[in-house]
Amino acid sequence: MTSTRIAHRFAELHAQNRAGFIPFITAGDPDRATSLALLKQLPKAGADIIELGMPFSDPMADGPAIQASSVRALKAGMSVKATLAMVEEFRKGDDKTPIVLMGYYNPLHAYRVEDFVRDAARAGVDGLIIVDLGPEEDVVLRAPAAKAGLAIVRLATPTTDDHRLCTVLDGASGFLYYVSVAGVTGTKTFTESDVKSAVDRIKRASDLPCAVGFGIRTPEGAASIARIADAAVVGSAIVSRIADGVRSQEPNNRLIDETLSFCRSLADAVHTARTR
Repeated sequence: MTSTRIAHRFAELHAQNRAGFIPFITAGDPDRATSLALLKQLPKAGADIIELGMPFSDPMADGPAIQASSVRALKAGMSVKATLAMVEEFRKGDDKTPIVLMGYYNPLHAYRVEDFVRDAARAGVDGLIIVDLGPEEDVVLRAPAAKAGLAIVRLATPTTDDHRLCTVLDGASGFLYYVSVAGVTGTKTFTESDVKSAVDRIKRASDLPCAVGFGIRTPEGAASIARIADAAVVGSAIVSRIADGVRSQEPNNRLIDETLSFCRSLADAVHTARTR
């Protein structure tokens, strides 16, 4: 099925006149077993699509919370191969929820791109967000990914003008990820009117679904995005909940329950935003 899961999910959301909830967690954070348990239970907590981070030692586009999650995962022994193994394990119980991997190009290059996209597709990955590989450079990944059936999800930002947007959209697939604030993840909040203007402009230029992330920290913030965009992405606020559990030395089952409860509150806000 690969990237067709993404198209099917957005078609379902459109038919139900609701936005999608896309939670982000880092694979292996705070350890493989806990992370896998979270991953498996996210769909029941309301996740429509899951963004799964591949931990990297120099995540330059990420703010402190997600950087810290990568550090915890790497210390726990997580790797690209182990991330793909997590997806494969997830697919044994869920063949419908799309999974998009987020990461950086260096680990894929070290893995060998052709081998990575082959193994990712076999594991059940649907799409890739490679944040340090711009549209002018991503043909090295885009071509083999297309053969494997993987979507290349591109990023647009508040500084993406109309000319640049055309470049970003050329070759994009799956959905477009609009970064609602300039800067790294988890450090600023968005202005609803600015996001609406940006999403409207994107919609005029493309039929791709538009997901919005960065700066969403609360159910109220997620709901405001759900009234504007096709999906709301929440990352830093979720991994911060995981970090809180680690710092307070919570038992893993409590950490999992509290993180999923927070995700459920976000999902409920997103799913009901257009009916309130």
